[in-house]
Amino acid sequence: MGSKILIISNSNELVRVKPERVVYVESDGNYSTMVLHDKTEHVFTMNLAHCQELIELQLGKEAETFIRIGKQLIINREYIFKINVNKQTLMMSDMALSHAFTLQASKEALRQLKAYMETKVGKEDKL
Repeated sequence: MGSKILIISNSNELVRVKPERVVYVESDGNYSTMVLHDKTEHVFTMNLAHCQELIELQLGKEAETFIRIGKQLIINREYIFKINVNKQTLMMSDMALSHAFTLQASKEALRQLKAYMETKVGKEDKL
């Protein structure tokens, strides 16, 4: 990613963060929690759709790094470590495994993510 900064603001708080530090954003209704690679959490009073709009508006082409999974998650594909469709889990890690995050998602959402990673990302990473 480039040198862009993601700024998320609401009535009480403003957070400036480098996009590559964001592991995922999880929504619970009108609240979204941004989780960073060091396990720092920032809660905002906005739904996931609004959060997704901010990411796309501010990051432009770099926003493609973030993938919406179902109704409650936006993930940074750079942190995808393991997808287990049957157990409905998604493990996110910086590959050094200094911090790992295990998220829950529907089988269908994980199936789609797995297929996406096998095609689009697989072409980029294979030698």
